[in-house]
Amino acid sequence: MIFFGFYYRLLAVMSDRKKREKLVFRNTILLFLTAIIWGTSFVAQSAGMEYIGPFTFSVIRYVLGGTVLIPVIIFLRKKQEKPADLMLSIKYGLGCGIILCAASNFQQMAMLKASAGKAGFITALYIILVPILGIFMRKKTSPVIWLSVLLAVIGLYFLCIGRSGNYRFEMSDLELLICSLLFSFHIVYVDYANSKGVDGVVMSSTQFFTAAVVSAFFVVPVDVCIYDMIPRVELIKAALPALCYSGFMACGVAYTLQIVGQNEVNPTVASLIMSLESVVSAISGFVILHQELTVDETMGCLIMFAAIILAEMPSSAKYTRRKRTAHKKELKERLE
Repeated sequence: MIFFGFYYRLLAVMSDRKKREKLVFRNTILLFLTAIIWGTSFVAQSAGMEYIGPFTFSVIRYVLGGTVLIPVIIFLRKKQEKPADLMLSIKYGLGCGIILCAASNFQQMAMLKASAGKAGFITALYIILVPILGIFMRKKTSPVIWLSVLLAVIGLYFLCIGRSGNYRFEMSDLELLICSLLFSFHIVYVDYANSKGVDGVVMSSTQFFTAAVVSAFFVVPVDVCIYDMIPRVELIKAALPALCYSGFMACGVAYTLQIVGQNEVNPTVASLIMSLESVVSAISGFVILHQELTVDETMGCLIMFAAIILAEMPSSAKYTRRKRTAHKKELKERLE
């Protein structure tokens, strides 16, 4: 009798483990889809800004992204027994939206000149900048991370300058670097907000609407006065396919897939999978927009991607060990 009881509990544990493995596999696929959507959105941004200015693009894009999440919020909160504090989520969403507005619009302005591939890879530097910011938050950084930073700088040199002897950065490269730094602050802020128990989808929708409102204040002084890109109805209609893809897919759908996909997936592995948006952006820019990468730019992309992978490996190993220890402990407790 004791043997059959033990055997039954062992089968139950194995069944739960198989379900978890299937869930991880499914969610990994969702994260790959997220990377594909985000990567191809660089092409949509480039195509859309042939007609309208960067801040006009951001306003419409974020209104669409925030709106498409509203039914998702209603559905998820009805399903939840104890939904997260709504006002707290909105509060952190406001701060998140201001940072997102600054980061994304620097990227938008840069993409008036920079290719989709270059924008994708330089923006991906946030994966390396985040642990650097951790130093100021009294978090230790391993020597491997510093090696990653060095590799990233070398990759950035090949990507932005190359061996042609032109040692001057383009303004678009500087804008992309600022964008990457701001996205690093955005990631740290989101991590802090999540520790407070916010509703991620509510915070996301709030940040999109906040970014849209803040961006609207810069349409006239930047789009109209500096770039001479007056938003007209016929031009917005021409940019509508790119706006819809960037708003509905890149903001709304991809963010929802990210939330679902990160469940039961090692966060380091998740960030690595999503960083493939850089590779997708380069490939899609080449295939769709015919934006050719030089040998130096290709080398820079490969080196930077290697730096991104190297930066995440130490934390991945530690996470795996912690996960194995926790799983063994859980198995032991359930069999006792």
